Order: sequence, then structure tokens, then C-alpha cells
Amino acid sequence: MTTMTWETRHRLIVSLRYTLLILISAIFIFPIVFMVVSSLKPDLQLLRDSGSLLAFLPYGDVSLNNYADAFERVPMAQFAFNSIFTTVVAMFASILLNSMAAFSFAFLRWRGKALVLSLIIATFIVPFEVIAIPLLLVVNSLPWIGPQGIEVGWLNTYHVQILPFIADSLGIFLFYQYFRDLPDELVEASRIDGASIWQIYTRIIMPIAGPILATVAILKFLVMWNAYIWPLMTIRSEELRPIMVGLQYFFQLNTQWGEIMAYLSVVTIPVLIFYLALQRAFIESIATSGIKG
Repeated sequence: MTTMTWETRHRLIVSLRYTLLILISAIFIFPIVFMVVSSLKPDLQLLRDSGSLLAFLPYGDVSLNNYADAFERVPMAQFAFNSIFTTVVAMFASILLNSMAAFSFAFLRWRGKALVLSLIIATFIVPFEVIAIPLLLVVNSLPWIGPQGIEVGWLNTYHVQILPFIADSLGIFLFYQYFRDLPDELVEASRIDGASIWQIYTRIIMPIAGPILATVAILKFLVMWNAYIWPLMTIRSEELRPIMVGLQYFFQLNTQWGEIMAYLSVVTIPVLIFYLALQRAFIESIATSGIKG
């Protein structure tokens, strides 16, 4: 009985590894395939196929009618614009504010920063549902001056969907962990050369923070894009509602599952595009930074 050579053993291990990765990928891909394929079928066929493997095959009466009907039922373009606007503004503002806070914790010396950082990390255990009602009472009592000098308040506005979510304890913690692992020589050499704190932050630290920027951007994008409970509590005008709140329109009167799948498919497309774009930037930033965080 011949013994297995090292090359054969290596090929077997690689084959098993790729097989396992394919199976894990299929677990995550199949729901997306089911959603997209179901969005092309009428409701009767969709429900009939849902109990078999036919649910993953685009066959039979396949068309784009569900997408057309979904756009007619809800103002999807307006909802998509609202979500894109609030998500992009909150994401960039959050990256700026959280990275500046983390820079202060990592590189500046000031009294009590360890305690403050501990309190920020402690907020991880507090779910948003716990603070939703207190936060609603707070923003309801805050003033806001409109474009014509009239006090309009916070409810039913864009800023009520953005400002409460700019400061993010997870974002601060991730930036802090990355900054803390950077070589101290970067900052010390810049200080010796006469660089200010702002110059060190903008010209030294942030240009090499590509990996953590991509990570924080993806996490904030997902949180803002999937926002449902808070806009449902604070937004009453249809012109300001985000795209996830529009999902409840399909459960009024008669429920059309094909239209729901079509709507969800449209909602998922920006998330996939954004993730794939930042994934490439993430890999390139690791390859060119020369520093492991």
C-alpha cells in the first residue's frame, strides 16, 4: 500500500478547502438568487415553486412586470434618493468625526481620555431600541431654523435621520484600534519637522488609513441604508421617507410577493455595488500602504 505523497496531500487539502468555501458561499448566495429569480415570476408560480429547487431557476412565465408594478405602487425613485442622500451625508460626516475622535484618543495627551474611551466602548452593549424613545423625546424638543427663518423643529426632516447617527462608538473604536497599531515614529517625526496636529491627521495618518476607512464606510452604509425603525418614528411625509420604509406599502391591502421581491432586489443592488467597490479599494490600500494595522 503506497503512501500518499506530499504533492497529492497538498492537492487534496486545497480541494477540500475550496469545496468548503464554495459551500459556504452558496449559503449566502442562494437567498439572493431566490429573491432575484422570484422577482421575475408571477405570484402563483412563485408560491408553487418556493418549496422546491425550481425556486432558483428562471423558467416559465418570466418577465419584468413585477418591477414595473413595484414602481407604480410606491415612489421608489424618491425613496431611493432619500436613502442615498442621508446615507452618503451620514457616512462621510461619521468618518470625519469618528476618525478625528480616534486620532485624539490615540495620539494626543489629555486628562481623562482613558475614562472617556471606556465609556464609549461601554455603549456597545446598549441596543438602539433601548434609546429610541428617549432619543425621540430629545429631538422633539430641539429647535431647528428653516430656510425662511421659521422654527421647524427636527421631526419630519432630513437632519433628524442624519445627525443622531454621525457619532458612532463602533467607528471610533475601529479607528482607534487601527491608529494605535501605527508606528509612533510617523507622528514623532512629523512633530519634529514642525507639522501641526491637523497636518499630521490629514497628511500622515488618513492617507494610510485606507483599510479602516473602507471598513467603517461599509458598516455605516449598511446601518443607514437599512434604517427602518427610526425613520418610521420620525418621518411622516412621503417625500422624506427612506427606501426601507417603503417596504410597508406592499403589505397594505393585497400582498403581492413578486412585487416585494422586485422591490427588495432593487434595494439590494446599491449595497452590492458599494461593497464590491470598497472591497477593491480595501485590497489596494493594503497592498500600497506598507503598514499592517
